[in-house]
Amino acid sequence: MLSLIKLPPVLSIKEVPKVFQEDSIMSGYRPPRSSATDCVLSLFQMTNETLNIWTHFLPTWYFLWKLVSVVFLYSAWQDSYTWPLVMYLISICLYPLASSCAHTFSSMSPRARHICFFWDYGALSFYSLGSAISYSFYVFPDKWVNSSFHQYFIPIAVCNSILSTGLACYSRLGLPFLHYNQDSVKRFPEKPSPNLSKAVRVVAFAYPYLFDSIPLFYRVFLCTDDGCTHNNTNLIHVYHIGLAFLTGFLFSTRFPERLAPGSFDYIGHSHQLFHVCAILGTHTQMQALEQDMLVRRPWLLEHALPVSFGSSVGAAILSLLSTVFIISLFSLPLLLPAMSKDRVPTESGHRKECQH
Repeated sequence: MLSLIKLPPVLSIKEVPKVFQEDSIMSGYRPPRSSATDCVLSLFQMTNETLNIWTHFLPTWYFLWKLVSVVFLYSAWQDSYTWPLVMYLISICLYPLASSCAHTFSSMSPRARHICFFWDYGALSFYSLGSAISYSFYVFPDKWVNSSFHQYFIPIAVCNSILSTGLACYSRLGLPFLHYNQDSVKRFPEKPSPNLSKAVRVVAFAYPYLFDSIPLFYRVFLCTDDGCTHNNTNLIHVYHIGLAFLTGFLFSTRFPERLAPGSFDYIGHSHQLFHVCAILGTHTQMQALEQDMLVRRPWLLEHALPVSFGSSVGAAILSLLSTVFIISLFSLPLLLPAMSKDRVPTESGHRKECQH
């Protein structure tokens, strides 16, 4: 069937604009003005994005199945204690789905590429908050439960998720809405310092993760006295931490393609490995959180503050609304010039639709 469909061609790095180029990836690029149909068809041919898409698209359905299973298994609508886990599971469904969509449709145009990855960044920031909410209710060591740090943990995590989205979007274009002029439509290329932009992006996602993990790091590596919450889940948390740091290393260093440019264009480049490690790390984190939720439930219900709507679902909704607002703020200046091209002035001063 696919043999009867004309698949989009693949291009070399010299044939695509700089905004589409990836460091040390020399070939396998899709046409930079692909249609939505071409983008979907490219899922079934080998490009340098194909495995990036599938390594996040397929796990999305597994995490969605897990979400539905947890909701019905634990009757989540009746048990507020499970709400943090549900918020976390929603976040791990959204971030791989947003990532796979971003990679799929990013070759439609430079503007589309930026907007696609704005949503990708927003989903990652929401994932950081989903992790923080679950950590707050299931992972905190016994001796830190109900401490001042514990009480401010989720509000700070909400602020971190909002800051992360804004900083990641800023790393692509700066502040385009400060430069938009209705009388003179500007093009918005990638920021001129890609290495600096990448560094800002790494900080935007590393900081929330490190903050969220403070109680986990203390519990697993530093705490030695009573109230340290020693149980079998700690080993699973250690596996997750190792995968998380490997994920960050691959994202920030561009290994292995930096060692042999052109050798890993289709299979084995850092972004593919980054996706795989991220999904494995998320799966391990999910296992640890669910086990902590079950094993520690009697003690937490007796000693910790009860889960409230505001500290779980409410915090997630606030973060989502703020993320959509920030993405809209960065996307609107990119969308307005594109829409203005669809209308041209007539001799009478009125405007009419262009005929394509």
